[in-house]
Amino acid sequence: MEPALIGTRLASAAIGPLLKKLLVSEGPGAGLVRKDAEVRLSGLVSFRGEKRTLTEKDVRKLAATLVERSRRGDGEPPFPADETGAVTDALAANLLALGDLDMDDVQAVRLGHRDLARRLRAAAPAPDGLSTDSVLYLETMTEWACLHILEFFTSRSTFIARSLVEQTRAQAELLAKMDELIRRTPRAETRDAEFERRYLAHLAKKHGRLTIYGIDLHHSPDEWPLDMAYLSLEAMGGEGPHEAPGRQREQAPVRADLALARHERILLRGLAGSGKTTLIQWLTVSAAATGEQPEGMAYLRGRVPFVLPLRALTRHGERLPSPERFLAAAGCPLTPPDGWADRILAAGRGLVLVDGIDEIPEAERGRARDWLRDLLGAYEDNRWLVTSRPTAVRDDWLAPDGFAELTLAPMARAEVTTFVRRWHRAAGPDAAGYEQPLLDSLRAAEHVAQLATNPLMCGLICALHRDRRGFLPRGRKALYEAALSMLLSRRDRERDMGAPTGLALDEAPQIQLIQRLAYWLTLNGRTQMDRDRASSIVTGAVPAVLEASAHPPEKVFTHLLHRSGLLREPTADTVEFVHRTFQDYLAAKALVDHWDIGVLVRHATDDQWEDVIRMAVGHARPRECAEILGELLKAADATEDRRSRLRLTLLAATALDHATELSPEIREEVLRRTGEVIPPRNADEARQLAEVGPLVLGLLGSPEELTATEAFNSMITASHVPTDAALAYLARFVRHPDLRIRSQLIWSWHRFNPRAYADEIVARLDPSDLIFTVNADAEAAEVVRLGLRPSMLRFGGRVSGERVAELLAQCDPAYLALAFVDERSAVLPPVSLTRLEHLELSLYEAPAQWILEGLVLSGVSELSLYLLQAQSLTWLADIFPSLRKITVFNGEAGFVDLAPLAALPDLTAVKIWGGVSGVENLPPRIRVSDH
Repeated sequence: MEPALIGTRLASAAIGPLLKKLLVSEGPGAGLVRKDAEVRLSGLVSFRGEKRTLTEKDVRKLAATLVERSRRGDGEPPFPADETGAVTDALAANLLALGDLDMDDVQAVRLGHRDLARRLRAAAPAPDGLSTDSVLYLETMTEWACLHILEFFTSRSTFIARSLVEQTRAQAELLAKMDELIRRTPRAETRDAEFERRYLAHLAKKHGRLTIYGIDLHHSPDEWPLDMAYLSLEAMGGEGPHEAPGRQREQAPVRADLALARHERILLRGLAGSGKTTLIQWLTVSAAATGEQPEGMAYLRGRVPFVLPLRALTRHGERLPSPERFLAAAGCPLTPPDGWADRILAAGRGLVLVDGIDEIPEAERGRARDWLRDLLGAYEDNRWLVTSRPTAVRDDWLAPDGFAELTLAPMARAEVTTFVRRWHRAAGPDAAGYEQPLLDSLRAAEHVAQLATNPLMCGLICALHRDRRGFLPRGRKALYEAALSMLLSRRDRERDMGAPTGLALDEAPQIQLIQRLAYWLTLNGRTQMDRDRASSIVTGAVPAVLEASAHPPEKVFTHLLHRSGLLREPTADTVEFVHRTFQDYLAAKALVDHWDIGVLVRHATDDQWEDVIRMAVGHARPRECAEILGELLKAADATEDRRSRLRLTLLAATALDHATELSPEIREEVLRRTGEVIPPRNADEARQLAEVGPLVLGLLGSPEELTATEAFNSMITASHVPTDAALAYLARFVRHPDLRIRSQLIWSWHRFNPRAYADEIVARLDPSDLIFTVNADAEAAEVVRLGLRPSMLRFGGRVSGERVAELLAQCDPAYLALAFVDERSAVLPPVSLTRLEHLELSLYEAPAQWILEGLVLSGVSELSLYLLQAQSLTWLADIFPSLRKITVFNGEAGFVDLAPLAALPDLTAVKIWGGVSGVENLPPRIRVSDH
């Protein structure tokens, strides 16, 4: 803590009289030395010698008074309240050390107050277990006391006259400067704190509500509280557990909103509608919470969010903003104090959320990366999240800058069920009767279940199911057509709104006009445009649209903007679609209406156009559809880049399902060409192939004709197509001897129905050397039901303590991996593990003692410890008396103190990943190595 901050609570007039009690008075009878002799410090303090006036207990009371006065005030306390006693004891020890220094008063004055304070701290016993704030406070308070003590020395009549004059002048000047700093600092600190409160309140209000598509019918509100509507999804960081050492935990599925507790920098990929922007809202609101954070979100306490949507920051091709322009560029109406953002980021308190790399033109993405790198170089000690569609940037785009790459997983069946129940609860009692029939349809109708893979599509399906009294359209194109009809022509009628804008337009003319806006945005690589430009586009198109031409163009534009349900105004002078998916759908329709086949093919390798091209195939008539697909294959032949060729071929393949009618010859040619890139050569190609959908399953090879690597990558493809056909394909590999194959089969369990997968695959796997990964209660229940007893178990953070204990009691494994998010999920009922030798433990917020309290672990000889938040290691000796080897993976920016490991009598080897300290305190028998 800076001296000026203590000085805001404890000025010179208050501290002086207290500290003067530490020194012997110069009055009559003091018995001091002659003026020309040196004066040892032990003779100047009042708590030493035969005539002492203070006891050590009195010095502690004096220290307590100083500490209490410095804590007064309305601002933030300088250190945690529960450490007050320890801080008081440490300050008293520093003051008492004044009588132990071997020097005289002249030497003390020449040292200066900072060096004298360092000497006192070195002479006093080192405080143990204090937080960083308490240590900084103690250092500063000791310096402040030394400043006044030296002032007393220079005021004594026995002090050398020359030194008196020289030192008094210097000390007076220093005190004056400190008092001036005291007068200035509180105002700046108060301004920052007050603005931060206003800013967080603004963010909580702005981002605390969520649009749920389709709930705006029947007099329902357009938005819902985020904490009611938010659904936590999983993010994946890899394809299996057998990768480089130390990366196993990075590849396990993790709640997307907890990923920043594990990684300081994340590039998060997700399809349109997968929930990327909603996740940013949730992180923002959680960080801005003034009371208790939502479950698992305490790691964001004290963080200040900066929400930076790139589509808004670069609307006119502007230079991306520096920190002082973050708020203005993002449309925040508040004006921060000068330098406020810089101070927040320099202190490492920022939560920087950069949304939508894919929503700026490809040519501008390199410039955006340079901007990010400049920010990282200046403010590295913050949390960073960047979002993108999956193919917008290459896999290692931000890897050199320390970004972990994660991908939002498609919604599993359990998550779809949760979403449907929440949607109907939010929609009100009128929707209750449609909930269970929809859940039944999602289980029985494969064409519907395949669409319900993200929150956007789930919301549309729920809305259409209720709107159509339980009937759903087949296919993605039909779903969008029904959604547009619901929004454009039925929305106001269902709400008995009449014609609030003074005109009424049918569905077709509205689509004709709005698709012009979608066409312009897509052609220019944008998702947002100026309001004036949008108005001029509609104005130019109105005369050609018969039904709209009878009305003033500006009035038509106002109607589309406020009543269509497809457009919104993020700011007073900008317009965008309510979701990118609607823009892509209508842009594709406009391109087909104009038959701009050349435009489609020229943009076929641009990730922003992938959905546009697929939807164009859906809009096209048979002959037009064949031409689009044929041109895509020609473009694939014309390129020498394998990745581009694969991308174009797969784009044609993924478009097949969108075609309403297509000649068999074209379909067979597309499938034949797809077969040329099968089997996939790596995991990246495997995931791209999965985008083709169930069609690709018939092209993947059998176990007998594939190498182990080809089989592994083919299984990745199949596991990303969660259908019964994919389950049948994966089941063909259960007897494969390769451990990677069997590990991938266990790893893919969470993407399928737990019971069906357990019966078809898990029950038939050879368990030799196989780590059984269990990520949910339903999976744990299936292992218990089947009576399996794997000797190696890994539990994810979503398995309850009761299920963990139940399965452990059945298996008694030799190897165990545990990951728990918080103390509630970490409570384990008592269970004895007699065979356990190797334990892998991941700690988020829950202390290890809570996780392990019910387990008997005396036989564990090897421990892999993943520290995802700061944790002390003092508990290890009590829980693992027989530990011989430990590997520490430190995911925090700070350092882990290894000194407590010296208390483990049998420990011989320590391996380190990340920052540590205290190595020098370990005995020679312990060998320390790092990655």
